Amino acid sequence: MQSRSVIIPAAGPFSFEECHWFLDRGYDECLHTILPGTVRKLIPLSTGPVLTDLRKHPAGIEAVILEGKTDAATEAALHAYVADWLAPQHDLQPFYDKLTKVKALAYMPAAYSGLRLIGIPDLFEALAWSIIGQQINLTFAYRLKRRLVERWGEKYMSGGNTYHLFPQPSAIATADPSELRAMQFTGRKTEYLIGVAQQFASGAVSKATLLALPTLEARRKALTDLRGIGIWSANYALMKSLRDETCIPHGDAGLLNALLAHGLITDKSDNTSMEKLYRRFKGWESYLVVYLWRSLAVKA
Repeated sequence: MQSRSVIIPAAGPFSFEECHWFLDRGYDECLHTILPGTVRKLIPLSTGPVLTDLRKHPAGIEAVILEGKTDAATEAALHAYVADWLAPQHDLQPFYDKLTKVKALAYMPAAYSGLRLIGIPDLFEALAWSIIGQQINLTFAYRLKRRLVERWGEKYMSGGNTYHLFPQPSAIATADPSELRAMQFTGRKTEYLIGVAQQFASGAVSKATLLALPTLEARRKALTDLRGIGIWSANYALMKSLRDETCIPHGDAGLLNALLAHGLITDKSDNTSMEKLYRRFKGWESYLVVYLWRSLAVKA
């Protein structure tokens, strides 16, 4: 089959290199493969999964379909998925204007130019990931995710390699709890994952139902009503999957460490200084969080 390319245009500044770096931070990721200058991913679309290489393009991002359908509907769905995942179309200049007005953060537009809020288009995946990562380090969290994905996710073989999709809620909803516990999921995480999956599988919760709610608070409450989803997980899912850029994962250890490192708070309970800072970034709070998280890592 001849490969086909879809170009996803970007608003400046945009850095595919920053996206590539974010997706290649040394963890045992099982849902995409990092190659030089390329991110390879089996992308779930309504028209069927497509194995896709994402690369830098003068206009933004080139998505090359390696395996799967190449009809107009698939190409349109792929364009929409990549735009939702990597947000290349978002103009960051208003955010950068705000950063330059805060002395401690004024270096960021140059240091991290073009970095986007990398999303998780699948809301169930975002919530499951937030549950998996509760009270453990990222290395172990990625190990648990791989076990979950390899056991219950769809697989696709190409060129001697196996590519995975995140499991459907229906697969986790009927999982044997003892099997999850044998994979080192705690009893509570097992209950939370299966419970949330059952809500999605029944249709009681979905990305569409949340987007149909009238306010952010209503969407946040719908998420925190799910057992195992606290305010941090709800805000994380809202910013990563529903792309609400006003959400802040309050209490996040990395966020607090970054605020301290920049001298923006005096201690981790300095809520007054935090709220004052967040007000200066109204409408861009989630991007502020992403750039503060980015500041904690050294780009290789």
